[in-house]
Amino acid sequence: MSIATILIALVVCFIAWKVLTGIIKFGLIAVVILGALYFLSQGGAF
Repeated sequence: MSIATILIALVVCFIAWKVLTGIIKFGLIAVVILGALYFLSQGGAF
């Protein structure tokens, strides 16, 4: 299910890119990427 995790992370990053601005945007994108990497390292949470 790692593909699903990556797709969800990409969708959330895209929404954040369109909606948010400035430092908040990059902070949220960093959190999403770290969260996706954490789920993938745990063997997938889905």
